[in-house]
Amino acid sequence: MLKRQLDPARAAWQKPDRVVAALGLRRGQVVAEIGSGPGYFTLRLARAVGPSGRVYAVDPEPAMLQALRERLERSGLHNVTPILGMGDDPLLPRSSCHLALIVNAYHHFADGRALLRRLTRALRPRGRVVNVDWTLRETPVGPPLERRVAPDTFIRAARGAGLRLIRARDLLPHQYFLVLERARNARTT
Repeated sequence: MLKRQLDPARAAWQKPDRVVAALGLRRGQVVAEIGSGPGYFTLRLARAVGPSGRVYAVDPEPAMLQALRERLERSGLHNVTPILGMGDDPLLPRSSCHLALIVNAYHHFADGRALLRRLTRALRPRGRVVNVDWTLRETPVGPPLERRVAPDTFIRAARGAGLRLIRARDLLPHQYFLVLERARNARTT
């Protein structure tokens, strides 16, 4: 799994620099990567927010976080906090994040709506959630079709968690890119 997630060939279809640029991050912001694994995006996010920013790298697998820690040590980056998440709870501080990023991971959560509800609580005012996940068609990479979550299904779960879609971007050949924010009438309790 580690080898596949960090495979240099992944850049051809995942387009990580394009994804990070599309997030519109600024120096000093706080970002959470949900399902960070060994940090394919984490290190890029840490560079984007700079030394005055913070990245919470959340994953439920201790081995993935250990691999991330080793990569962080080699990189010299000091603005990443690895968090061992608990299933559908990322254990993020309340009102702490400008952005929560989920890449290729939403389909792994047993209760996606619960995860999104907890992410909504972790957002600062005008904070965003970005979900990048697999389209519902055969692709040369990605999980089997039956494991994928359609964009409409994700958006319904997000609405139920107090989020609203503000933008869909067509950036990637095999994945959708959805940007959401807290709905005006959403409660964060």
